[in-house]
Amino acid sequence: MSQVQIWQVRSPWECGAFIKFPWQIYRNDSSWVPPLVIERKAFLDRDRHPFYQHGDAALFLAKRNGEIVGRIMASDDPNYNALHNSNVGCFGLFESIEDVDVARALFDSAADWLRRRGRSEIMGPIDYSTNYVCGLLIDGFEHPPTLLTAHNPPYYARLIEAGGFEKEKDWYAWWFVPTTPLLERLRPIAKARARKRSAKIRPIDLRHLTDDSRRLSAVFNEAWKNNWGFVPFTEAEAEHMAKEMRPVIDPRMTLIAEVDDAPVAFVICVPDINVALRHLNGRLTRFGLPIGLLQLLYRRSKIRTVRFVALGVVEKYRRAGIAEMLVLQVMEEGARRGFSGELSMTLEDNLLMNRFIEGLGASKYKTYRIYRRRIDHG
Repeated sequence: MSQVQIWQVRSPWECGAFIKFPWQIYRNDSSWVPPLVIERKAFLDRDRHPFYQHGDAALFLAKRNGEIVGRIMASDDPNYNALHNSNVGCFGLFESIEDVDVARALFDSAADWLRRRGRSEIMGPIDYSTNYVCGLLIDGFEHPPTLLTAHNPPYYARLIEAGGFEKEKDWYAWWFVPTTPLLERLRPIAKARARKRSAKIRPIDLRHLTDDSRRLSAVFNEAWKNNWGFVPFTEAEAEHMAKEMRPVIDPRMTLIAEVDDAPVAFVICVPDINVALRHLNGRLTRFGLPIGLLQLLYRRSKIRTVRFVALGVVEKYRRAGIAEMLVLQVMEEGARRGFSGELSMTLEDNLLMNRFIEGLGASKYKTYRIYRRRIDHG
């Protein structure tokens, strides 16, 4: 069998090949949602993406017999290591044919890049940090990925484990359908708890999105600071994420709770735009015409599924009924509009949150896994 060759992506052509390789892997996977090529280019643009203001990353392609057979990204986030007193880098954007040798060559290349930066461990799949797409899907393959979640073939777990990686942490995704009986159970509980502390709940203000994104990130950074894998959003990352998410934000389902004008909690629930994207094959234009964009706008108006992306409450207010009121308001809006959707992702050991979600009548339908291994400094 011919040898696997690995080279680091440096040219625009190589970056394009890196972006387009997944079409080879998923050509027979009816659940896959092709990403927008223009979005992937922006995500990997070192001059535009705010991750590169404090971190670094490298892209690698695998080739055999003149054909591209795999890809991987290695990334290094000093902010994460400073916060956790760790010495770990990440791999992400991993795609490979079903071949252990190809996968091992990719993992070794990512580990070698991190070794040269002094890192002693590698974990993933994580695209830059846990604030972006991360985790390997290990069950629920028959369900399409929702917005900003991963999808991969079942054999990837075998390739990663053959590369010397072991499980580090699992995340869960839940499916919910807001029903009248559920809301009737939740409503009195939320209102009874909310009497203990008055909080103003308002929709996110798209006219002042930059200001509100800062308020959201402040709550996120405080509320999630003790969670596994947490790394704070920088101000630049928060603003960048807000601009990226603006086209899909529905103010009626992205809410901020404030006490004395200070943000103390938030919930983000957005239409699952992947329902529309899966029909575009990665492009908004065809033959120079905005056909894909028109299709996207048409299909978006018919979306009836959402992704419940995040719920954050600063510790002082976690028993004040604010979380329940936020969830109730989103659920009531979803029920009124006939929505169903995904709540994700929750850590496997966040027992309080998982019980709360189960109590809402949601069912666990996907599991995502993060792997870790030592880097040999031989």
